Amino acid sequence: MSRIGKKAVPVPSGVTADISGQTVKVKGPKGSLQIVLPEDVIVKMEQGTVKVDPRSETKRARSMWGTSRTLVANLITGVTKGFEQKLEIVGVGYRASVQGKNLQIALGYSHDVIYPIPEGIAIVTPKPTEVLVSGIDKQKVGQVAAEIRAFRPPEPYKGKGVKYAGEYIFRKEGKKK
Repeated sequence: MSRIGKKAVPVPSGVTADISGQTVKVKGPKGSLQIVLPEDVIVKMEQGTVKVDPRSETKRARSMWGTSRTLVANLITGVTKGFEQKLEIVGVGYRASVQGKNLQIALGYSHDVIYPIPEGIAIVTPKPTEVLVSGIDKQKVGQVAAEIRAFRPPEPYKGKGVKYAGEYIFRKEGKKK
């Protein structure tokens, strides 16, 4: 039984949620988002909250129950607060800067990596070794952060590369004489 699925998602003031069939549309101060939920769940509005229930007692319906509720909660959080992912760049000469609609990153290659900033995502570099990815769509923010990290993932010997803030890098010992 899903414990998270049982909870109704509260719709705060200033946010409008519209449900038509399996499509949930949410509009708030930061923008609007929508999602199409799987046929295994029933979604409905009840007293200013969005309630998700399984359509049947199959394993898939029960699996989608909690997932669908969390996806709806992420839409509401996105249009009210938004999401943010912080990346740290570790390494001598490794740095990042935003130039127009591109993120330019020097990661020790013979050329700078130029990453075009997608629509709906804001990237800022408060320090040359820090990148802040923010937006209203949690999936998109996480995907962009993962793509930037993939240019040079942290290595286990010196920890050089692009890592998430707070990420633990498992360190290895170097060669012994």
